[in-house]
Amino acid sequence: MFCVGDKIVYGENGVCTVEKIAPMDTSVSGKDKLYYFLSPLIGSGIYYAPIDSSAVYMRPVISRSEAEALIASIPSIEPAICADNRFNHVDAFYRNLFKQHTNEALVSVVKGLRIRMAEKKTKSGRNEATLKRAKDILHGELSVALGIAIDEVEAYISDTLGAEY
Repeated sequence: MFCVGDKIVYGENGVCTVEKIAPMDTSVSGKDKLYYFLSPLIGSGIYYAPIDSSAVYMRPVISRSEAEALIASIPSIEPAICADNRFNHVDAFYRNLFKQHTNEALVSVVKGLRIRMAEKKTKSGRNEATLKRAKDILHGELSVALGIAIDEVEAYISDTLGAEY
């Protein structure tokens, strides 16, 4: 169980702060069922997740040492490149990687989409949106783990690796 103030990764929504743990104020949920009230690091609003639910993926944010080890391993992570160019196949390919809930999968998405976008002559809104989403989730967790601002993460990675990832 998480505590109020904890930073957690919530599903495919990225890092959230547990704002409170309480029953929902609806007659549908029942008065004795407790929920996490989660505030996203990126974006706005509140997510509600039952504390006893295994249906939604939740885990603590990685530690600083885990973040540094991940950054050190970035050069060895293979880019995820979908060989099929049909939109629905490309979307499904990247959706499946997001569902792995790993930072390594997010790094492979970022690397793969950067390659894919560099090879294309035209911009794809879908590719740009997927890249932004992967970076938001990945950089959000790394910013919390490293104790730096989210907009400093990319430069931190590049400085650490001596190259863009």
